[in-house]
Formats: sequence, C-alpha cells, structure tokens
Amino acid sequence: MRHGEALLGPDEEWAYRVLVKLGVAHADQVAERMSLPPADGRRLLDELGDKGLVAADGTPPVYRPLPPEPALGAELLRRQESLEEARRALAVLSEEYLTSARRRYADRLVQVVVGAAALRERIRHLQDSAKSEMLWLCRANAVAMESAENTEEFDALDRGVRYQVIYERALLMEPGMQANVADGIRRGEQARSLRTLPVRLAVADRTTAICPLIRGDEGDVGEPSAAIIGRSQLLDALIALFESHWDVATPVRLDGGLPDEEPDLPDESERFVLSLLVAGVPDKSIASQMGVSRRTVQRRLDRLMALAGVDTRPGLAFQAARRGWL
Repeated sequence: MRHGEALLGPDEEWAYRVLVKLGVAHADQVAERMSLPPADGRRLLDELGDKGLVAADGTPPVYRPLPPEPALGAELLRRQESLEEARRALAVLSEEYLTSARRRYADRLVQVVVGAAALRERIRHLQDSAKSEMLWLCRANAVAMESAENTEEFDALDRGVRYQVIYERALLMEPGMQANVADGIRRGEQARSLRTLPVRLAVADRTTAICPLIRGDEGDVGEPSAAIIGRSQLLDALIALFESHWDVATPVRLDGGLPDEEPDLPDESERFVLSLLVAGVPDKSIASQMGVSRRTVQRRLDRLMALAGVDTRPGLAFQAARRGWL
C-alpha cells in the first residue's frame, strides 16, 4: 500500500460493510447487493482478504468479515510514524531554508506596516497567534491602539499565554489606566513600571516583534508605521533590551506573596497604591484614577509606613522590597 493511499478504496469499504451486514455470504450475494457483476464481487472480497479483513472457507468460498482493528490499526500506526518523521524533516528543512534566506535576503527580515488600522490588525494578530509568551514595552501617547482597546490580551491570558508588561510612568497617569492595569494583573499579567522607556515593543514567543518606527510624542508626523521583525540578531537585540529593562523595573502587583506569620499586611488596594508610589506616580494622579481623595491616598501611605516601622517614603519603599510587598 503506497504512502498517502487510502486504507480502503470506496468499493472495498462498501463491500466490507455489505458483508458485515450479511454476516456470511457468497461473492455473488455481495455483488448482487452492490449491483455489480459476480466477478467484481469476488475480486473485492479477495482484496479484502489480502488486507486481513475477510476470511474465506469452502468451495465455492463462503466469506465472513474479520474485525478491522488488527488489520488496519497496524497500518494506521505505521502511517502515523511516517507522518511524524515527515513533519520532523519538514521542520529541519524549513529552518535550514530560513537560515539561508536570512543570510541572502536580509530585506525580508523586516516588513514595514503603514497606517493605524493596519498596525492595529497586526498587533491583534500577533497576540491571537501567540502560543506561550508576550513581552511588551508600553509607552505613553499611543500610536495605533489604546491599552483599554487591547481585549486580545485577556483572550490570550485565558488560554495560558504569559504576559510580561513594562509601563512607562506617564502611561500609568493617563485616565483609566490604573484600573485597566489592575484588571490585567488580576487576569495573570506580570506588570512592572519605569520612569521612561526607549521604544514601544511587542514580542510574541520570541519569534516575531512589532516596533513602531516613529515616536508618538513627536507631533503630527502622518500615518503611524511599524516594523515587523522576524528571527534575527535584530530581534535578539530587542529581546535583550526588554530583559534589561525588566530587571530594573518596579513591580506593579496586587498581591505580595507574603508569609502567613505576619499579623498585619497591606490589603490589595494598599499594595497597588504602594506599587504606583514606588514607580513614581504622584499622589494626585493615583487619587484621581482610583476615585478617592488625595488625603485618602496619603492616609493609606501613612498606614503602610506605620506597618513598615518607618517615617519616610524612601524608607517605606525599602521596607516594602525587603518584606516582599512588591
């Protein structure tokens, strides 16, 4: 049986089904049920016998069906093993081709996308196709899509994709952003913050990146554009850039993973306020976006300082890090 050929031809499968219904039969009985000449019935039943699906006894032979699993199961297993070998060979050949293509056709490593709608679509597709990981550098002044519009993140988080996101401090001060970030953290996002970020960046599975080519704070520069970057040393450099900033960024967390023996610990909202404080977000901005007064924010920070046994905000930041509150 050649690779790729059906286990049973249509007429063979029909003949087998007819014989199963009859239980035992002569070839002409099967042929009659199939509206075929007797010779064709004998030929089909003999072919099924060669494949281990039919047994024949006597003269003229009386045919009876045999169970299909022993005969066809082994052939299916052989085909599955052959298919897996073919897939592995295809993966090796594809990688060899891509490696060669990267060397010979460097211009194919980077694709430029122009226009806000096209860029939004590529960002959404990048997340929809992510299998295990998304890395983000999120700067203020969105180029193509506001963070609140990125519903694809929640879908990806729900299917197990890990998100590591670094927010620029100014972005956390934009209306509604703190609630949006808190919602992402509750869904599983790992969030950190820095005062400034050098670029916007999204990387899926460490194989594809999107990096806008024009800053969003440079005024009217026409349609936004971005580079789609495939596997290359350029992509490796962008991933290294992300990791270097991740290592020094301040965690923005709602839970502290704290030891059970501490009698009094910051609650969820206090840990969020503490994260934003250490990230450098002003009290006024925290209060505005949380819908509370500035005095309420200050009272929460006063309680945290008392809990930490310090009387300064720098001391609070140090104790929060030492105690694992962040």
